[in-house]
Amino acid sequence: MTTAHSIRQARPGDEPHIARFIRDLARYERLEHQLDLSEARLTVHLFGDSPVCSALLVEHDGQPVGFALFFTSYSTFWCKPCLFLEDLYVDPEYRGHGYGLALLRALAAEAIERDCPRLDWHVLDWNQLAIDFYERQGATVLADWRTCRFEGDALRNMASPPAT
Repeated sequence: MTTAHSIRQARPGDEPHIARFIRDLARYERLEHQLDLSEARLTVHLFGDSPVCSALLVEHDGQPVGFALFFTSYSTFWCKPCLFLEDLYVDPEYRGHGYGLALLRALAAEAIERDCPRLDWHVLDWNQLAIDFYERQGATVLADWRTCRFEGDALRNMASPPAT
């Protein structure tokens, strides 16, 4: 397989591809049971009046084979917007040929173009292949930061005032 590829911004009509990548990623990460995936919501969130995220697609012979979904975060220390990579996924048969690296490079270029001081993302601690890949590219895997999360009942409980 050659490594000829192209990378482009997602556009309306790409939602089925992005949804498939998200499903495949969730399956790979053993989190498929957490999916509440909606192409209609993807349309609104990616292309609506107030988009909350963006995506890049990598194509091989004109067919999408991977994606990177990202959004703007903010650094109070830098007083600048940053980019946060939510998901990076390449179809298994296209891994090892530079497609993931091409997506990372394109996203880094996007961060530079937006004057972002950093690009952040999470990686599961058991995903040593991904950790090794990111470290080979010069990324620092931060051992001293942990992701905290409220979701579901915990989120609703936190949002509700305590009973008096």
